Amino acid sequence: MLEIQVTAREKGWRLDKFIQEKAPDWISRTYIQRAIKSGMVTVNNEEKKPSYKLKNGDVVSFELPEEPKKVEILPENLPLKIIYEDKDIIVVNKDPGVVTHPTPTFLSGTLVNALMYHCNDFQGIGGELRPGIVHRLDKDTSGVIVVAKNDKAHQSLSMQFKERKTEKTYIAIVSGEVKKNYGTIDVPLGRNPVVRTKIAPVDWGKNAITYFKVIKRFKNATLLLAFPKTGRTHQIRVHMKYIGHPLLGDELYGRGKKDEIFGVKRQMLHALKLSFYHPSTNEKMIFVAPLPEDFKQVIRNLAEIG
Repeated sequence: MLEIQVTAREKGWRLDKFIQEKAPDWISRTYIQRAIKSGMVTVNNEEKKPSYKLKNGDVVSFELPEEPKKVEILPENLPLKIIYEDKDIIVVNKDPGVVTHPTPTFLSGTLVNALMYHCNDFQGIGGELRPGIVHRLDKDTSGVIVVAKNDKAHQSLSMQFKERKTEKTYIAIVSGEVKKNYGTIDVPLGRNPVVRTKIAPVDWGKNAITYFKVIKRFKNATLLLAFPKTGRTHQIRVHMKYIGHPLLGDELYGRGKKDEIFGVKRQMLHALKLSFYHPSTNEKMIFVAPLPEDFKQVIRNLAEIG
């Protein structure tokens, strides 16, 4: 239990801001908001809203959770398809089936494990010696991804993604024949309130915009380009499902294994192109990741069907 008395310095602060400053660094803002709303945080033994303005002399109590064990990232000699590398960044064509970074479920075999083995020039990022992941690709999404090698590059790329200065192009194969040649999907997305592992279109979600352009229509599917203006979790997958055309092979939002009749073994989504400004030179850089063989084979299979 953490108990802190409010001083004149913190008078008038919001309760959530106060907890964010006083709590250990490993406790997230999301957890703090949840803790306040669930009554794990009290002011003078009374529950308050996150927006409550503190008074001088208030006693704030916070039930601290157990600190999670730190996961050590071990270098692993795994194959890497490097598109570009210099002292600041490394750009890779990620294979399908590869997790971007270690999680409690995937402690090894990730892109980060491979990068730790390959790169001997990672500098301190956020005070730790680790790769600077600034964006992610889902496990079964292949394609281009950039990783920062130092703090300066990490801050620059993170800001570019946040301010939407980067440009991303994905190629996807979706179920059914998309009628429009071009389209815009402007639907807010948030965590599914029932199934927490899924994202859903919800009125209270964060704004999410995806543009698309049809390349070719098949009898049972459509090959298209997707241009996400925002970078929400599962954005393209959920947006395509929203318009009635989920990705082929998408087990979470589509038909999943039923699409194996087309030779599909995973969700048909590939990060084709990524552009951003180099952290040191400010030069605009554009990188393209060639399609993996499994993706090309599905296109051939669909072409044979008609």
